[in-house]
Amino acid sequence: MLVGVDTGTLHLSVHIERSAEDVRAFAADPANLPRWAPGLGSSVVHRDGDWWVGTPEGPARVRFAPPNPFGVLDHEVLTPSGETVHVPLRAVADGPAACDVVFTLRRAPGMTDADLARDAGLVRSDLELLKRVLEGAEH
Repeated sequence: MLVGVDTGTLHLSVHIERSAEDVRAFAADPANLPRWAPGLGSSVVHRDGDWWVGTPEGPARVRFAPPNPFGVLDHEVLTPSGETVHVPLRAVADGPAACDVVFTLRRAPGMTDADLARDAGLVRSDLELLKRVLEGAEH
């Protein structure tokens, strides 16, 4: 689902048959990023108290919101170029055993419609992979 295309803000979501807490705990662990978010990076290392993701441009630091009972998975990515990108992400409970995961994608300054569409496609792929992993279809 897409919301806000005309404003440059997209809310991309996927329904997962797992509790919001299960999803939050798994997705907020940076060690799991390569399993569900290969669009961000292919490898993760924990060094000097920070998590670093290997990207084609070089290492990027990733920091998630602290554990919380609200399904908040917001995180920030310090890119190899030094830019900090804030990523709003939520696991919204749908009863005790399911949730909707909602990723807010914002158009960066100078981003074209094609760039935004490409990024939205990458996010959709990552969310679908998260669903498959957590529902047991991927190992």
